[in-house]
Amino acid sequence: MKKVITYGTYDLFHEGHYRLLERAKALGDYLIVGVTTESFDQARGKLNVVDSLMTRVENVKKTGFADEVIVEDHIGQKVEDIQKYGVDIFVLGSDWEGKFDYLKDFCEVRYLERTRGISSTLKRASNHKIVRIGLIGNGRIAKRFIPESHFVSGMELTGVYNPRRESAEKFAHQQDLEFFTDNEEEFYQHVDAVDICTPHQYHYEYTKRALEHGKHVLCEKPMALQKAQAEELFNLAKEKGLILMEAIKTAYTPGFIRLLSMVQSGVIGEIRDVESCFTRIFPNDSFREMTDAEYGGCFTEYGSYTLLPIIKLLGSNYTDIRFECFKAGNGIDLYTKVYFNYQHSMATAKTGLKVKSDGHLLISGTKGYIMVAAPWWKTTEFEICYEDFNQNEKFFTKYLGDGLRYELSDFISAINGNPRGDFKLTRNESIACAEIMEKFLEWRKNTPIKEGMVIV
Repeated sequence: MKKVITYGTYDLFHEGHYRLLERAKALGDYLIVGVTTESFDQARGKLNVVDSLMTRVENVKKTGFADEVIVEDHIGQKVEDIQKYGVDIFVLGSDWEGKFDYLKDFCEVRYLERTRGISSTLKRASNHKIVRIGLIGNGRIAKRFIPESHFVSGMELTGVYNPRRESAEKFAHQQDLEFFTDNEEEFYQHVDAVDICTPHQYHYEYTKRALEHGKHVLCEKPMALQKAQAEELFNLAKEKGLILMEAIKTAYTPGFIRLLSMVQSGVIGEIRDVESCFTRIFPNDSFREMTDAEYGGCFTEYGSYTLLPIIKLLGSNYTDIRFECFKAGNGIDLYTKVYFNYQHSMATAKTGLKVKSDGHLLISGTKGYIMVAAPWWKTTEFEICYEDFNQNEKFFTKYLGDGLRYELSDFISAINGNPRGDFKLTRNESIACAEIMEKFLEWRKNTPIKEGMVIV
């Protein structure tokens, strides 16, 4: 008897699952199906699982393909199960190509091509359909979304739009997407929601058109470069009953949320100062950030991150804001400081492309301070420090993968009527960031380059 084993979450059971089990069964005489527990899913980074374990097990049984259903609840169990049950073939979908090759020491390993465009047509048990998401643009950030999307239940990244057809086609083939197009109208016909991954200056236009076409929008930061644009987009989304989220990924991560909760609980007293820093030295001056004289530079690229903790903790009612920077010969900012004054506190945001600084976040209070070491925007640990250092405490949290799965999970939940991430980055906070971006770009445009300000 030839035994085959496969594993999965099988959440919101759909025809794609059915087809995979059918093909797995055809590879042998006896099919064992492992269904993961909720806790194991969370530990390995699978977010937004809707159905209970019992529901998922029952849905697998109903197919009639599984001769035996087992529960997977810990790392290393696959090796144990293969040996325990005398398995001949281990099989998973092609999304996991190469990830389980280590099992070849124990049995044959096969990866089956997934059935494209099937799951999206079926309804969830909760009367919600699986959300088809399309990418607008296929730059650096788009490539990072593909593997992260595999860890979010209830969605399917299906296709890509780019006005440069050859670029869209190449990307779709590389990433195994269902479709590509250079026709924006055609693109909207195939998706329920969009993820906008274009250069900054196109975010507003694409977001507006997507909303006008009735599509939910997750837009890369900065979503808008003017306050009025941000207000217009949020008003349009509200009018049409759509979800609009700005993708500042740090805002949605567990570590940063826990950090904010600790600060807001008063453990360091009244906040008097916030310092945030995000710098990288770009190795190649041909990047868009270095060549786009109007929209490039370090602050438009990283400022959304450094503004985030300041606006979250101190608000947008600052009494004064001031900018200082070093520029390149084409006028873009290579290193920028933004100084805030509030009635009872102050803050500094630092960003850089050609100057390196420690990428920490420091929050100072009347009872102590919190230090988040670099890279703070991927918060995995932070320390609460007091005058008596014996009272200091360290806290640790998970940051899974590239971190994009957290915002994707909240986006899908909001689309399905469970806006659990609303507080993580509010409408007013996004608008406040857009207003600061607008002030900065106006200041940079009207500030002549002086001797000593230019970095060659």
